[in-house]
Amino acid sequence: MPTERITFPGHDGTELAARLDLPDGPHLATALFAHCFTCGKDIPAARRIAARLAGAGIAVLRFDFTGLGHSGGEFSNTSFTSNVDDLIAAQEYLNGRDMAPSLIIGHSLGGAAVIRAAGSMPQIRAVATIGAPFDPGHVTDNFSDALDEIHAQGSAEVSLGGRPFRIGKGFVEDVSEAALDDALAGLRAALLVMHAPRDEIVSIDNASRIFLGAKHPKSFVALDTADHLVSGAADAEYVADVIATWSARYLDLRRPAPPPGAPEGVVRVSEADPDGFLTDIVSGEGHHLLADEPLAYGGTNRGLSPYGLLSAGLGACTTMTLRMYARQKGWPVRHVSVDVSHNKVHAQDAKTSVGDKIDTWRRRITVTGDLTADQRARLLEIADKCPVHRTLERSSTVITELAD
Repeated sequence: MPTERITFPGHDGTELAARLDLPDGPHLATALFAHCFTCGKDIPAARRIAARLAGAGIAVLRFDFTGLGHSGGEFSNTSFTSNVDDLIAAQEYLNGRDMAPSLIIGHSLGGAAVIRAAGSMPQIRAVATIGAPFDPGHVTDNFSDALDEIHAQGSAEVSLGGRPFRIGKGFVEDVSEAALDDALAGLRAALLVMHAPRDEIVSIDNASRIFLGAKHPKSFVALDTADHLVSGAADAEYVADVIATWSARYLDLRRPAPPPGAPEGVVRVSEADPDGFLTDIVSGEGHHLLADEPLAYGGTNRGLSPYGLLSAGLGACTTMTLRMYARQKGWPVRHVSVDVSHNKVHAQDAKTSVGDKIDTWRRRITVTGDLTADQRARLLEIADKCPVHRTLERSSTVITELAD
C-alpha cells in the first residue's frame, strides 16, 4: 500500500501531520478518518482500517489533530469545535488535490466530530462512526476529578492513557455544549453506527441514541467482543470490510474502464498483514479478493489459500466452458457446479524435484437438466478442453524479475 507523509494547514494555520494511504490498484473514492480523543493517526485501529480500505480502492487521509502526535499547536488551546474545523481543513486539502472525500469515518470522539463536520461537507455521502459518544461531553468523565481545578484555574494537567495532557476550560465548556441532536437530524448522508456492546469507555446506549437521532438511510453493526480502541487486528479488519461493503451502496465506486484494446491486465498481489499471510489481490479490472493460509500453516484463514485459488480457477473455468458449449448447442442445461479438490500438502512444496508430477486435481461435475446419456458424455469431454485445465496439464514457463 503506497503511503504519503504530508502536512497541511489546520483550522488556525498550524501544520498538521497526516498520512495518505493510497490504493495499489484503481482509486475509486477517498475517505477522511478522525481518530479518538488524545489518540493519533498511527494507532493500530487507524492503520489497519486504512490499509483494508486502500485494498478495496478507497484512499484514506488520517491525520493528527492540532496539538497531538506530530502536528503542531498546543493541545490545551484546542476544543471539540477546533477538531471539527481541522476536519474541514483536511477536506479542503483533499479538494485541492482533486480527491474530494465522499466518506468520512470517526472513532470515539472523532465519531462525534465527523457527524458535526459532515454538515459542512456537502460532498460527503456516507458517514461511519466507531464507538462514538452521543454527547461529546462524555469525554470529561475521563478527568472528572480535575474539573473543579480546570474551572477555577483555567486549565489543569491530567493523565490520559498514562500520558500527561493539559486540558483548558475552553475545551470543557465547548465539548459540554456540543450536543449532536441538530447535526444528526440535519445529516444529509447515509450513516453507519458501529459499536461494541461491551465497550467500557463509551457505553452501547450512545450508539442507540445516535442511531435514533438520525434519519434514514442508517445502519447499525455490533462489534461483538471488540474493545473501545478496536485494538485487535481481526476486529479492525472486520470494521474496515464492513465499511467498504456498506459504503459501496452510497459512493460512486464504478471501476475505471480499461483503455481500448487493453489486455485483461495485471493481477497485483500485496501483503495485507506482514505478521501473517493475509494478502490483497487486485486485478487490472478492479476486482478485489483476499488470500491467506490455513491456521495450521501460520495463517489466519481469512481467504482462499494459493492452491485454493488454483482450484477455484479450474472450477470456474470448467463451469463457464460447459455453460458456453451447452448454450451454443441449445441443450437444456439448468445448472452446472464443479467440486474441485487438490491432494498436495502445502509444506511439501519445497521438497519436490523439478519435473515431478505430484499435483492432482479431482473434479466432480454436476449438471442438471433433461439431457441424454450421449450429451452428458460429451459435456465430460468438453470439460477437459477448459483453458485452465489445459494450462495445468501442460508445462508452463514462469518468468520472474525483481522490480527496482
